[in-house]
Amino acid sequence: MNINQVAYLQAEVAGAYMRHHNLNPAGFAELDRKYGILRFIEIGYEPFHLTGTQGVIDEVDDYIRIQQNKRQR
Repeated sequence: MNINQVAYLQAEVAGAYMRHHNLNPAGFAELDRKYGILRFIEIGYEPFHLTGTQGVIDEVDDYIRIQQNKRQR
């Protein structure tokens, strides 16, 4: 893995996530600020780059739900 591969996956997933959830870039940036989505994708690069885009979107949604639940405790 190199930084370009990670950046490409982050851009691909961010674009797909925005389309899937009808978000604009500012909305995605706010979620990333709150939950560290791009960092999550970077850390999970190895399994994520082998997963389809919808699978990664599902993983990001699960990650956000977990983070929200942690904040509510």
